[in-house]
Amino acid sequence: MSSLEAALSAIDALHAEDPDTVEVDGVVVAAELDYARRMTDALERVIDAPSDALRIAVRAQHLQRWRLARAAFPSTRPGYHAWRTAQGKAHAELAVETLRPLGFDEALLDRVASLVRKRGRATDPEAQALEDAACVVFLETRLEAFAAERDDDQVIEVLQKTWAKMGPRGREAALAIELSASARALVERALA
Repeated sequence: MSSLEAALSAIDALHAEDPDTVEVDGVVVAAELDYARRMTDALERVIDAPSDALRIAVRAQHLQRWRLARAAFPSTRPGYHAWRTAQGKAHAELAVETLRPLGFDEALLDRVASLVRKRGRATDPEAQALEDAACVVFLETRLEAFAAERDDDQVIEVLQKTWAKMGPRGREAALAIELSASARALVERALA
């Protein structure tokens, strides 16, 4: 097993502990494990030849996310941002803690942590690719449920913010996603 395979396996073992499950092709799997696999798939659509650090960081996105409940933070926009920041820090720290015993050097550990926290997205193509992958996975897997819980204006605002965070390859991948007619209409309104 390569170092990369060992890292992904260790991370996936942590994802597999997620108490929430989803059904994928008739098989029940941990929800965060499914998310991690989808992130890896999306990464292949938004960047050519990703580094091992990026492959690991993408897989470590949301690492044991269920441990820090959204309800532990105020139900406000600043509360949401504080929760997201705390999540990024926790995911990065857990990723490093998981990788260190596998013999990875400090430079790679630092790079993974930085990517997991999406630092430098504006100037770092790999951080942008991670953001693009996350946006693609959101659009593929969560948009319809998200839209069902909100009015159209709120959904359009979120879609516009999502689009603004994406780079050209991410946008290209997003436009290729097969969406329901209602979801496609919301995306078209957001991009008009």
